[in-house]
Amino acid sequence: MITFVLGGNKSGKSDYAMNLLNESPGPALFLATGKARDMSFRRQIAAHRERRDPSLPVVEVGWDLPRALLEAKKTYATVLVDSLDFWLYVCIQERHEEPLVEVFLDVLEKWDGGRLILVSCEIGFSPLPASSEARSFLKHLGRLNQAVAARADEAWLVAAGLPLALKKAEHGRKQTD
Repeated sequence: MITFVLGGNKSGKSDYAMNLLNESPGPALFLATGKARDMSFRRQIAAHRERRDPSLPVVEVGWDLPRALLEAKKTYATVLVDSLDFWLYVCIQERHEEPLVEVFLDVLEKWDGGRLILVSCEIGFSPLPASSEARSFLKHLGRLNQAVAARADEAWLVAAGLPLALKKAEHGRKQTD
């Protein structure tokens, strides 16, 4: 089953996804896509680490998230990826975004592992950015989020720490509310 958790920055999406992970069958794995590039982000990552169970295995992945998922499903019943927006940013920086996104979506389409929880930023509610680079990222992330949501069994939007079901799976089949 694929669960997709969306939310704005500091919306509570990562905490909600972590709760889902804690309620899911083990063994579990956390795939982290964020790499600290400044002190503020280092503090944010450290705060996330403090809230996680220290026994939870964490693997930092870069652009090769699809391979990491294929490896993880061999061993883990539940995998949490936090977050797709940073992964997409890394793919764009590597200048291989389109093929990497295509491979990632193919992995999702054929997912036959345990529970997969994917987290991403929903930035479509923000004002249109002034820079063309930021507008381009917004467009690419919006497309990725739509494609992931289409492949997910369930999708949640988290705002102010409150999850709102966008799409629920009932009895193994996909349904939209």
